[in-house]
Amino acid sequence: MTEVHSGIPYRLLGSTGEKVSIIGLGGAHIGKQADEKESIAIIRTSIDNGVNFLDNCWDYNGGKSEIRMGKALRDGYRQKAFLMTKIDGQDAATAQTQIDESLSRLQTDVIDLLQLHEIIRSDDPDRIFAPGGAIEALGRARDAGKCRYIGFTGHKNPDFHLKMLRAAEANGVVFDAVQMPLNIMDAHFNSFQRKVLPQLVNRKMGVLGMKPMGDGIILESGTVSAQECLRYAMSLPVSVVITGCESLAVLEQTLDAARTFSPMSQVEVAELLEKTAAAAAHGEYERYKTSAIFDSTMRHPEWLGPR
Repeated sequence: MTEVHSGIPYRLLGSTGEKVSIIGLGGAHIGKQADEKESIAIIRTSIDNGVNFLDNCWDYNGGKSEIRMGKALRDGYRQKAFLMTKIDGQDAATAQTQIDESLSRLQTDVIDLLQLHEIIRSDDPDRIFAPGGAIEALGRARDAGKCRYIGFTGHKNPDFHLKMLRAAEANGVVFDAVQMPLNIMDAHFNSFQRKVLPQLVNRKMGVLGMKPMGDGIILESGTVSAQECLRYAMSLPVSVVITGCESLAVLEQTLDAARTFSPMSQVEVAELLEKTAAAAAHGEYERYKTSAIFDSTMRHPEWLGPR
């Protein structure tokens, strides 16, 4: 039986035993509001309404997203949240510096899930798992109690995710969670859903779906609605679907989608796949795969550390 809090369904995060809300609040949008008070209100309203999974990253909006989230998590809110953030550093020293900066900004002693961000180059796994690589910093952070669980993220190519999983196994590392785009367009083109999702399910890892609407670009296709996008993503075997909410109005729509969620039937999925097949065929609406516009560490290679 699904656990529900304030009308929001909860699911297990892989093998961790942690229970997380089916919807997670994306951190990238938190630093984009002109009004800091509104972004803090979005975070607290999410938690007050049953959302416990919070996404963030060391590099979002020059650190503003983490700083605002840290402020929002005062006054008892930290204890109600499952807090995730990501780092870009791929060598141990750079990664350690970013971990400590994230902890300071988020005003917490421990991050629930710490992830390696933007596995978007074929050699990223090699650098991360090399002697003196970032995986050593994650291990030390976990041993020191600075984080509880570890994972990785990426949006470019499912083959890079598979390479990370192989590198982890070769080095005796077990990731607790993996984050990737899971949406109706991805089902058709260079698909994380087809290639990576079954591997994670078999390994009983936490699955973090992101970009259910491709940062809104999928909606430009005119083939699918925002509610259909969210419902499709939540119907997959994911722990949580992370989505950005740039206003309280958008947050309320997202909460409504979670509260009223029922899994899509096979017939409904087939109909949606048919409607989107032509638009999805060449990745036109998945620009995070087909262009560099979402590749923050391509624009700022210094965030990765010495290469």
